[in-house]
Amino acid sequence: MSTTTWNIDPAHTEVGFAVRHLMISTVRGRFGNVSGSVVVDDDNPRNSKVDATVDIASIDTRQEMRDNHLRSPDFFDAEKYPTMRFVSKRIEGDTAKHFKIVGDLTIKDRTHEVTLDASLEGLVKDPWGGERAGYSVSGKLNRTDFNLLWNQVLEAGGVTVGEEVKLSIDVELVKQVAAASAAA
Repeated sequence: MSTTTWNIDPAHTEVGFAVRHLMISTVRGRFGNVSGSVVVDDDNPRNSKVDATVDIASIDTRQEMRDNHLRSPDFFDAEKYPTMRFVSKRIEGDTAKHFKIVGDLTIKDRTHEVTLDASLEGLVKDPWGGERAGYSVSGKLNRTDFNLLWNQVLEAGGVTVGEEVKLSIDVELVKQVAAASAAA
């Protein structure tokens, strides 16, 4: 079996999210620090493996007080659980177009299977002679499944923070050059 490793380029990758606030608007945010790799099975791309880690402390909703609350034990508890991790289990569909990535997402002390919709945006040679690939990925999850339970009931009914979180991820991968084998 022949494989090719592609590393996530953190400078050109964004893990974004959106959640309802006060039942009337949507708050968007992002995680600025993501790392990981995709090991592509060259013979059967559907057997490829994705492994990505996100630094919880890198959360950014453009509001420092809210970001600090999200890092606190009320939500992510970043001091105790500094990262979240996604590890794929299988890939369904045509990896050259639109496909699904099914895998385990671990946030805090909880792991649940999630399905992400993915699209190949393109393959290109960069100006330095390397190869890059771009993907758009989206999905949804219920934050309470991951023990992100904090909320407040509103006087008029409803809650402060919605349970459904929409994910929007743009990933740029850099193909790793195989190391030359040492001379015998």
